[in-house]
Amino acid sequence: MRTFGVEEELLLVDAVTLDPLPAGEWAVDLHEQAGESPAGGHRVASELQQEQLEIIGPPRTTLAEQLETIRQGRALADVVAARVGGRAVALPTAPSTAPPHVVPAPRCLQLVDRFGLTAREQLTNGFHVHVAVESREEGVAVLDRIRVWLPALLALSSNSPFWQGADSGYSSYRYQAWSRWPSAGPNDVLGSAEAYDRYVEELLASGVPLDAAQLYFDARLSRNHPTVEVRVADVCLRAEHAAVLAALVRALVETAAREWRAGVPPLPVRTTLLRAWMWEASRSGVEGQLVSPRTGTPVPAGDVVTELLELVRPVLAEYGEEPAVEAVLTDVLRDGSGARRQREAHRRGGDLRAVLADALEQTCAGADQGAGAA
Repeated sequence: MRTFGVEEELLLVDAVTLDPLPAGEWAVDLHEQAGESPAGGHRVASELQQEQLEIIGPPRTTLAEQLETIRQGRALADVVAARVGGRAVALPTAPSTAPPHVVPAPRCLQLVDRFGLTAREQLTNGFHVHVAVESREEGVAVLDRIRVWLPALLALSSNSPFWQGADSGYSSYRYQAWSRWPSAGPNDVLGSAEAYDRYVEELLASGVPLDAAQLYFDARLSRNHPTVEVRVADVCLRAEHAAVLAALVRALVETAAREWRAGVPPLPVRTTLLRAWMWEASRSGVEGQLVSPRTGTPVPAGDVVTELLELVRPVLAEYGEEPAVEAVLTDVLRDGSGARRQREAHRRGGDLRAVLADALEQTCAGADQGAGAA
């Protein structure tokens, strides 16, 4: 079984007002000064904006381990946030109109100087899944074959309807905001590690990205680990949804690697078309239609999720994860993703604070099971 690990970016809010709290760098510094080593092996980091915390989990082997690890990470993030009077909440965008505050680290300031408003407004929290690969050749073969299924993963995770105090009309507005970066989005089918490296070299030679760390592809080869890194998803409200999404990504990577070894070619979908598919997933989530990778035409979102599930079902069955994954996907298709829940919380409570309060409750659900890591 391939190992897989996750990184969750979380919104830091004031524990009383639930307003975004610009204290991420301070919170991480206090945590490091305390010198405490969490039992789960997590790392805590600041991000571009002071209103963010990032939790990097260790690699795991099973879905059950991954769920426990995500809960532990969220419990740890809440402890770190509490050092500065805050809470950590799994929201990909801040619903309020308060402007974010860039961390005054040299690279963050470089990003602002280079990319202006795109960087200053970029308060977005993603969910990144690392899956082990045996070689860079296998990794590129995987990237070539999973690209057409990334819209479905985005739709399942969609959890960011609000932006700057208003309903954006999107299920994942985070993806729209993130797509402002010039190096973000889907890639072409590349065919080999050599072609991937040449593509990266050409992008860096253009002088547009600051460096290789700013190659914000929807999925990429990790620079620091022997993994494929799938970066397309919103951070999910519930830990159970996050863990199942990670397991689904791991099964998709294993399926793609097997197809490559069997000589099955990737689906030859143009990148311009794939961008349109990603837009539809960002707009509608699981509430409307997605484009079927099999036909290239719009169908109900549930049909595409079913196609994806059928594709990876043999691997999920081997790993003993099929029932748990199918149950959660069924729940998401029936009840909606985090985007619907946020809108319902807003409708019930009448304001954005109600959205934040409900999101905090969902983030912490099951936290008592992960509190031992803090």
